[in-house]
Amino acid sequence: MIKITVILLTLFLSKGVLADIYKYTDNDGHVYYTDEPRNSLYKLIIKSKAVSYSPKNDIIKTQNFTGTNKKRFTDLIEQTAYRHQVDAKLLHAVIQTESAYNSSAQSPKGAVGLMQLMPDTARRFGVIDRNNPDQNVDGGARYLKHLITLFNPNLDLAVAAYNAGENAVIRYKNSIPPYPETQNYVKQVLAIYHQ
Repeated sequence: MIKITVILLTLFLSKGVLADIYKYTDNDGHVYYTDEPRNSLYKLIIKSKAVSYSPKNDIIKTQNFTGTNKKRFTDLIEQTAYRHQVDAKLLHAVIQTESAYNSSAQSPKGAVGLMQLMPDTARRFGVIDRNNPDQNVDGGARYLKHLITLFNPNLDLAVAAYNAGENAVIRYKNSIPPYPETQNYVKQVLAIYHQ
């Protein structure tokens, strides 16, 4: 995770960078990041704008990268976590893994927004506009709370269900489904959560 952070930070701090960042997880659970996706399986996770460096002030000016977006949405995430009695750190971990705090992220499968809500999940939890960060985080937090209650006290299963769906976890006798993407997802979310 540290190597990935360093690589992404290096991309953003380079003079005059303009690079969207895409993520792909293969069938073995290996995660790949690129600014030039080779196929439609890569998911846009960071939509960046040009970064400029000012040697006069040694100031780096940037717009729209993970740190900035995290700050932008922290109050919303904290308030939503409190309202739905979900650990704010867990909500942050899911959002970091799902969209890297990119409110306009969209997956090839149709998941949208900070918490990458699918249309059926959004409807189920009362989200009318999945692109609206307030509604997206609220619906995602409500879904996560539902999963935590359903699989209590096993947080691993709740996180796995957020990725693969609760029926997949139940179908595999209340265990993490044997999908490399889901297994890797659980590891990523919990690693961020326990930092």
